[in-house]
Amino acid sequence: MLVCHCNIITQKEIEATIISLLDADPWQLIVPAKVYHTLKQRGRCCGCFPNVVETIIRVTEEYHRRSVDTGDEVVTYLDRVRGLRGQFGSNANEGRSKDHRAA
Repeated sequence: MLVCHCNIITQKEIEATIISLLDADPWQLIVPAKVYHTLKQRGRCCGCFPNVVETIIRVTEEYHRRSVDTGDEVVTYLDRVRGLRGQFGSNANEGRSKDHRAA
C-alpha cells in the first residue's frame, strides 16, 4: 500500500525501516522525520505523518511483543500513547481546508 504519495513510499518500506531502527536500538524514540531521514527522503506535504505514526506504534508494539525480555508493560505504554493521541486531537484534520485538492 502506498503511504506517501509525494515520495512514493510504501507501507512495507516504512515497516522495514522501523524494524531496522529498532534492531539498532529497541528503546529509541522513532518519529516520522527519523523514518524519512533513514529512507533518504523528507516530508513534503506531511499529510501521511498521522498514518506513519500509527505504523510506528503498531510495528514497535509487535516488535516488543516478539522480544523475550519484555512483556505487558510495553503494550500498556503504547496504549497510553494511543490514548493521548486520541485525547489531544489525532482525529483532527491535517490542517487542510475541506476543499483541499492535491491535484
